[in-house]
Amino acid sequence: MRTKIVAGNWKMHKNAEETEDLLNDLIDKLPNDVEARIIVAPTFTNLSSAVEHLQFTNIGVAAQNMHQAEAGAFTGEISANMLKSIGVDIVILGHSERRAYFHETDALLAEKVNTALKHEMEVIFCFGEELKERQSQQHFNVVENQLKDALFHLEKNAWKNIILAYEPVWAIGTGETASPEQAQEMHQFIRRTIETKFGREIADEVSILYGGSVKPENAKEIFSQPDVDGGLIGGAALKATDFAAIVEGLA
Repeated sequence: MRTKIVAGNWKMHKNAEETEDLLNDLIDKLPNDVEARIIVAPTFTNLSSAVEHLQFTNIGVAAQNMHQAEAGAFTGEISANMLKSIGVDIVILGHSERRAYFHETDALLAEKVNTALKHEMEVIFCFGEELKERQSQQHFNVVENQLKDALFHLEKNAWKNIILAYEPVWAIGTGETASPEQAQEMHQFIRRTIETKFGREIADEVSILYGGSVKPENAKEIFSQPDVDGGLIGGAALKATDFAAIVEGLA
């Protein structure tokens, strides 16, 4: 049975004090009766304190990015070893903002994935089409190529550490959301694409999250789709009440 997951990507929000306040609110408000993994991804400066703060809870901590090199003259970058040394063993890679603003390619992301897996980290791998690609009916091709170029070199046993996060770029931060039917259609396509290369067992076991303006109002309907296994949440993850309501949508 696939693992249900809700992950909150805090992006460049919350200083040290605000991070502590939000974590306390999450501990207080998150439901205890939902069978799902809960993950939060604070900023780099607050990862260590978040790990310490959450050590006796069921909330995991992820990094929002990671460099592909082991070490070196890469000013401002963070390595896998640095993350592991502070207790972070989950990393988000390929987010649309990293692709758009920092020009990360699938070839580069394949290197990052390799490095993360080498260090026995879990990867939340993000991918998805832009509005013009959906409007031109290229969205399936775009998604298939992103998966193939970044992940299809992996050995089968690597997939136990891969979580997929489909994010229609046109629905991130815009207030627009793919309909539950659109989300299901793409998630089913993703699962079939994985099956073609790696077989049904892996395709059936990999968790595929939806990441496009999930809110308390639409979470339950989106999460009820058979191939949607949870969400990668942006703005709504910054309010404990909203994030808790989204988690409850998995019930």
